[in-house]
Amino acid sequence: MRERWEAAGLGVAFAVVLAEWGYRIVDSWGGGYWVPGCVAGAVAGVLALVRRRARLWTAVAGMAVAAVAILVARLFDLPAEPGPGLALGLSVLVGSALRTLPAPQAAGVGAGGLAVALGSQLSGSPHTAVLVLNLGAWLAALAGGLGPRLLAARRAAVAERVRQAERLELARELHDVVAHHVTCVVLQAQAARLVARKDPDRVAGSLADIEAAGSDALAATRRVVGLLREPGGPAAFGPAERLGELVAHFSGPPVTLRLPDGEPVWPSEVAGTVHRLVQESLTNIARHAPGASAVTVSVTQGEAELVVEVTDDAPPSHRNPARLGGGYGLVGMRERVEALGGALSAGPRPAGGWAVRATLPLPERGAAGGMPASARGMPVSTGGRGRR
Repeated sequence: MRERWEAAGLGVAFAVVLAEWGYRIVDSWGGGYWVPGCVAGAVAGVLALVRRRARLWTAVAGMAVAAVAILVARLFDLPAEPGPGLALGLSVLVGSALRTLPAPQAAGVGAGGLAVALGSQLSGSPHTAVLVLNLGAWLAALAGGLGPRLLAARRAAVAERVRQAERLELARELHDVVAHHVTCVVLQAQAARLVARKDPDRVAGSLADIEAAGSDALAATRRVVGLLREPGGPAAFGPAERLGELVAHFSGPPVTLRLPDGEPVWPSEVAGTVHRLVQESLTNIARHAPGASAVTVSVTQGEAELVVEVTDDAPPSHRNPARLGGGYGLVGMRERVEALGGALSAGPRPAGGWAVRATLPLPERGAAGGMPASARGMPVSTGGRGRR
């Protein structure tokens, strides 16, 4: 829909410019001198409207039309080209190419646009107004194309630094996770040796426990190593601290924490992701929602998934506009959640305030621990006024 509105607006602009230019040519030159320039401008306008289908070739075709228009104006003593309509079309075509094409092609189109602007002097006009018009259109294309391109590159670089930080943190904590699982295997193997001496009939059960612990260790290691190897998609698990301690030290508005009954026991990578997601959400509230008076952190567990939701009640008038654009904190959270096969959403709530919601799948083993699958939260209120 947005592209249609842009195309409609651009089409109206071309029509107005060409009509005005044709009227001025008729008024000053008379006769049919307006036809060649308006035809060339109309062709460039059509190319600009369909540029998204082939940005390189439409830009090349537009410059070719401009070159022919300059040559015809020179040979037949016509009004100087490129005129305003053709200059507008070239500006759109060159700017679009500079914004989206690979660097070598974009550089070639930009150089070609400058050559056309300078070549306008070859059309035979003794006035510098034509040169100024075309150089101005080329500079506008340069700004409209390179500006968004450089901004997008900067955003991509910052997002990549966030991902690199996640990978480095994952590498630092990989040892702890692997050591935990391997330690379990070693302890069960030692226990099996004792059982073999005292009660050989129970050796099969001990071996089954060792096999299960080894399978868990292998699955966790594969998940972690897979995150490291996956290009552009790392996620990490954070420190295994209790969520109660995290919200208790929150320096923002009061927090209500709802957790499943019992002692939650999740795989290390899931527990760490939950902790980091809540931590980042609370940090965003402290920074970007000064009008919030209450925060709710809710963690619920089903048979196969874990749902984490952090909400606040800050009205839109107290919401920092910078937060509405997302932010790079969400990049890290989304990387973590999606790398574990989950999904994350963040945005304003219909009833007011802001919500961050993540759904994390739980592995078949070790996901629920001693916690009932049907457990649904007990509220724990914290004042949230401690030092961070």
